[in-house]
Amino acid sequence: MKSRREFLTLAVGTVACAAISAQARKSAARQPIGLQLYTLRQQAESDLPKTLATVRAAGYDEVELYWNVYSHPAPELKRMLRDAGLSAPSGHFDYDGMESKLDYARELGLKYVVCPILPDSMRTSAKSFRTVAERFNQFGEKVQKLGMTFAFHNHNYEFRQFDGHTGFDILMKNTDPKLVKLEMDCYWITQAGRDPVTMMTQYKDRIRMLHLKDRKPGFDTSQELNKPAEHFTEFGTGSIQWLPILAKAKAIGVQYYFIEQDEMERPPTESITTSLQNLRKMM
Repeated sequence: MKSRREFLTLAVGTVACAAISAQARKSAARQPIGLQLYTLRQQAESDLPKTLATVRAAGYDEVELYWNVYSHPAPELKRMLRDAGLSAPSGHFDYDGMESKLDYARELGLKYVVCPILPDSMRTSAKSFRTVAERFNQFGEKVQKLGMTFAFHNHNYEFRQFDGHTGFDILMKNTDPKLVKLEMDCYWITQAGRDPVTMMTQYKDRIRMLHLKDRKPGFDTSQELNKPAEHFTEFGTGSIQWLPILAKAKAIGVQYYFIEQDEMERPPTESITTSLQNLRKMM
């Protein structure tokens, strides 16, 4: 028969193990959050290892890479990420010259290759958007053969009308859903005058990633990508209704969430920390 002391010791140990197990389950279920590194582009291009360490210290798990950090050889960039305790599941690559970067993307170990923006000349007509759609299918096929997935990141200019259809409609209609996925930027969808939840309902499995940045209240929507369309603020401090968006994102199985802010009025570290803290509270 166990003594009272032995019984209490066993009970305390059982409670402690249960608490550790519960914490482990909680940690395992925690959604990783990334930062689009373009947010800290000036710092990243000055001292990338230090910037990555700053991102990790702010509480981020991942980064999404962008074009100006690809001057580093892939093994070196992978080492920098590893040393900082970060992973990079996705990267942005220019439309022009996309094919020349695909082996580099694979060497980095990326899961997603994203076209972040179209050249000005490819935004002007229904014909240009159909041409882009054809290229996207080609990109998607090549990326898929290399074991990755191709995606397109929207702005607001895709929602201009051409012959009764938006550029976005043309892209979606003329691209193969198995080859071309979406990284939906919630700010630019809202700035274009569209509703992110409606978009997620319509395109469901095509939306694999979200860009999360907030929008100051009181400004008109627009479909022109210019300075008057820029009303950025930290996540959770603006006018976008995030709870329905996050709920819908979870329902459709969005895989990756990247905070991004093109321009900041606060100190950068304060800005990215505020955005992450607000997102964690909502999630």
